[in-house]
Amino acid sequence: MSARKGRLAIFPGTFDPVTFGHQDLVERALSLFDRVLVAVAPRDEKGVLFTVEERVAMVREVTRGLRRVEVVPFRGLLVDFASRMGADAVVRGLRAVSDFEFEFQMALMNRRLRPGLETVFLMPSSRYTYLNSTVVKEIARNGGSVRGLVAPLVARRMKAKFALKARR
Repeated sequence: MSARKGRLAIFPGTFDPVTFGHQDLVERALSLFDRVLVAVAPRDEKGVLFTVEERVAMVREVTRGLRRVEVVPFRGLLVDFASRMGADAVVRGLRAVSDFEFEFQMALMNRRLRPGLETVFLMPSSRYTYLNSTVVKEIARNGGSVRGLVAPLVARRMKAKFALKARR
């Protein structure tokens, strides 16, 4: 994506792990923008299961067939990153009304910090509205099936990660 042609949207998140809901939003964003940059945040304070490098690798793998998608790690303020990348918009997912208040506040602050950077809210497919990474991790941590929630490679990596943690 080095050539700066077309409208670029940034889809930021922790993606710990990347779910089918995230994949759905990337595909929806591609219908609106020429390119989508999935920006993986470190979020060390959030107690992530996977390293940034592991999360970037998983997102790259599950979006491999989407040629207008790039996946990169990022640090710092999203608006600064968006400026450096030449982004036109930020894409955020809304699963429920409860997501809206936080996302709305963030969108307004981002607009204040960088006027002209739009935030586009997208709703996932109805089959993913209940889905979030925290719930997926809890299911996997307790030995439940995450089939239909994450790609098989993500399920395998979660299983291995929890098995490793259990041995410690």
